Amino acid sequence: MDALRLDRLRKEYEQAGLDERDVSADPIAEVARWLQAAVDAGIPEPTAMTLATVGSDGAPSARVVLLKDLAPRGFTFFTSYRSHKGSELDGNGRAALCFFWPNLERQIRIEGTVSHLPRDESEAYFHSRPRNSQIGAWASRQSEVLASRQQLLDRVTELEARYANEVVPLPDFWGGYLVTPSLVELWQGRASRLHDRLRYRRDSPTSPWILERLNP
Repeated sequence: MDALRLDRLRKEYEQAGLDERDVSADPIAEVARWLQAAVDAGIPEPTAMTLATVGSDGAPSARVVLLKDLAPRGFTFFTSYRSHKGSELDGNGRAALCFFWPNLERQIRIEGTVSHLPRDESEAYFHSRPRNSQIGAWASRQSEVLASRQQLLDRVTELEARYANEVVPLPDFWGGYLVTPSLVELWQGRASRLHDRLRYRRDSPTSPWILERLNP
C-alpha cells in the first residue's frame, strides 16, 4: 500500500469566530442553537455524535449514535443495554460525546454521567419508531458474533410471525440513556490553527456553569 498524501488535505478555517459575549450562559441552550444551525445548513445527519466509553480494563471505545432528545437535563440516545457500549456505560457510569460539522467548521465535546431513562420514556420512544425497527431491536443481539446475515433475517421472520397481530413490546434489554453533562466545549475553527475554544464546566448538577476560554 502506498503512503497516503494526507498533507494535501490541509485547509484553513476561516468561516467565523467564537466570542464569550455572543454565547448563552447555559451550554444546553447554546448547543441547541448550534444544532439548529447545522439543521438549517443542510448538514447530513446533524444529530450524529461520537459516543466514547471506557471498559473495565480501562480501554476506550467509540462509535457514532444519533441524538434523540436535547433538553435542560441533558442528551438522550437509545440502544441495547446488552450491547458493547451498553455494558461499558452501565459499568463505568460516564461517557463523552462529540459532534463535528466540518461544513460549519464546528465541534462540540460533552462529558458527563450516564443513567437509564425511565422505562415509560423508553417505551414511548420505542413505539414511535417504525414497526420494522421495533422488530429489529428484538432480532439483533447487538455486538454478539453472528454466524451469517441469514441467521439474523431468520430471526426477523420469526418475530414478524410472533407479533403479526400484536403490538411489539419494548424489550427489557433495550432503552434510553441520558448523559448529564459536567463539561461542554464549543470549538470553532480559525485560521493558522488558532482555533476558538470555549468550555463550560461545573462541579455538580446543581452548581453554576463556569465559562472559560482554552488555548487552541
